[in-house]
Amino acid sequence: METDNIRIALTPGEPAGIGPDITVQTAQRSFPFEIVAIADSQLLIERARQLKLPLRVEAFQAATKPTPHRPGTLKVLNVPCANKPCCGQLDIANVPYVLKTLRNAIEGCLNDGFAALVTGPVHKGNINNAGIPFTGHTEFLAEQTKSAHVVMMLTTTGLRVALVTTHIPLCEVSSSITADLVENTLKITHQELRQCFAITQPKIIVCGLNPHAGEGGHLGHEETKIIIPVLEKLRTQGYSIEGPLPADTAFIPKYLNTADVFIAMYHDQGLPVLKYMGFGNAINITLGLPFIRTSVDHGTALELAGHGHADATSLINALRTAYDMYNNKQAFTQHSRTAHHA
Repeated sequence: METDNIRIALTPGEPAGIGPDITVQTAQRSFPFEIVAIADSQLLIERARQLKLPLRVEAFQAATKPTPHRPGTLKVLNVPCANKPCCGQLDIANVPYVLKTLRNAIEGCLNDGFAALVTGPVHKGNINNAGIPFTGHTEFLAEQTKSAHVVMMLTTTGLRVALVTTHIPLCEVSSSITADLVENTLKITHQELRQCFAITQPKIIVCGLNPHAGEGGHLGHEETKIIIPVLEKLRTQGYSIEGPLPADTAFIPKYLNTADVFIAMYHDQGLPVLKYMGFGNAINITLGLPFIRTSVDHGTALELAGHGHADATSLINALRTAYDMYNNKQAFTQHSRTAHHA
């Protein structure tokens, strides 16, 4: 697949939320790649009508050559909802639809039909209420692709935060942090920053788990027994790592101005800072998958669905970032091949 002639799959997510809204809004712009929405065609047509936005839906044809996205149009791989969605009203009957769109997108990425996957917001509670265990896109994608380890990283202007643990209760964080988990998180983050973000030598700041990064063992032993030995090991392998730092003073200008990524030990350690800096503009990225995946940084916002008040900025950023990541990875791979044969 040529870097300037690619397809990116887009799953709008929960049909009763703002995912269809921001998909229609995004379709009004031009992009140098083809967008293929994997969704209910009629849902998107009706949502466009509610928003009073033009939308011409074209059936996706896999055999055709990708073309840049044209404003006001959208290629759609049609997946019908079980019930007609109503804005703001969750329906567990449509949960299989949400998961089917994701599975179709994953299959297309694994078969090289799509260069990347961009996901809209799903409603985790509704999926669980349908009797399907679901903790988030990150874990679902890892399971579906049989990826041994993936990393959740959010990014906004001036800040990237990757997580060692993701969607687990706080009481389980300490026991979940192992040397292997910390090391794999750092290695995957380091590798993908080099490959997909064109950062030759990523500078990584690692947060400690405990207050004051454990205070030398007086406030916890995770730093001295687990985190520090891993950091020392990776430094001997050429990694540029600082830490573990106390999380309450890690996100200050001294480090923000120099770090390429911060590694947080748990979900709410680093993400409140990132979302304070860039909520609505930030995006979520899953590292360690066999394909590129980006996502919006917000939820389904059921109360906004169909009213024209949803902000599509995060989705637009997610699409553009996926495109840039793909091109960077292609360039990295080509450079590696050239260097190998030189």
